[in-house]
Amino acid sequence: MFAIYNNNGLSFRSTVDNLYSLPNVDSIARSRNDVKEGLPKNHSSKRKKRIYEEASLEDATQIYKRVANLDTTQEIYHVQDLMTKEVVVLTQNSTLQEAYDLMEDKQIRQIPVLNNEDEKKIVAMVNQKNILNAVMDDIDFSSSTVKRTLASFDLGEVITADPITDIRRVAKVMVDFSLTAIPIVDQEDNLLGIVSRANILKAVANTPPLQIWG
Repeated sequence: MFAIYNNNGLSFRSTVDNLYSLPNVDSIARSRNDVKEGLPKNHSSKRKKRIYEEASLEDATQIYKRVANLDTTQEIYHVQDLMTKEVVVLTQNSTLQEAYDLMEDKQIRQIPVLNNEDEKKIVAMVNQKNILNAVMDDIDFSSSTVKRTLASFDLGEVITADPITDIRRVAKVMVDFSLTAIPIVDQEDNLLGIVSRANILKAVANTPPLQIWG
């Protein structure tokens, strides 16, 4: 499952096929991320959501295989198996200056933005391009611009994935949308982790490729 979030919260949750069928799919902001990684709905009914919430990991895996028409005897690697769980984050109340300073400190180029410190619900991603554009758009007042909160900017939409999503599908979405990282969220929009190209490459380097992609 994939989802799209913006400053107003969740705007889409459904299968990868429906993701590609969105009318505004070409306008979704392309993101860049160089996070240093370690190794490794729209659901059609409330019933489906309940199944995912109540099922054990093993049950959910089998459900996913059936929905995706995959061989139920074949092992599947999901993004939760290799995602980075310790994610650098900001909130909507963080300032543009704080976003810039954190990127410089952590040597990363984009950071997930949460609605607040308590709930961990993702609403956007802020990246270096956002910061540069904001400053250049109002260069004469840049000192005041960088003091504005992230909630006051249009940061575009961010594509996310469910933790039980086939790595192959996530990798395809990343390539097709020119993404270098995808936040991983649960059904309640809570941020669980992030998966990057670096994660996938390290998984391939440490696991036989045919076992992952077969």
